[in-house]
Amino acid sequence: MPVVHTYCSAPISESARVALKAVYGHAIEAVPGKSEAWLMCLFEDDAHIYFAGDDSEPSVLVDVSVFSRGEVPASAWERFTEEVTPVISRELGVDPTRVYLRYGWTPSFGWNGANF
Repeated sequence: MPVVHTYCSAPISESARVALKAVYGHAIEAVPGKSEAWLMCLFEDDAHIYFAGDDSEPSVLVDVSVFSRGEVPASAWERFTEEVTPVISRELGVDPTRVYLRYGWTPSFGWNGANF
């Protein structure tokens, strides 16, 4: 049950959403047991984001969370970051120094009226 939520202070075009969805779908495979088959992607553009107290340049926050009974290895998140950052930067026109990725996991996840 991976979820990737992208917040961007600039508009996100349909083509950018499609490109990001594709890279997220591939990159999530870095997390043991995860694949695009259960991936949910959310996109929010025109978000009010201040980075270092400044909103004059576009910024992005990508929040990644997964269902897992144990902690996800740091190497999985490192691989995800390396794979998606160049695509985020290119597709959204955001300098990589203004992109944050936040990772988390939870042992509880609800789907189809019940919890895992």
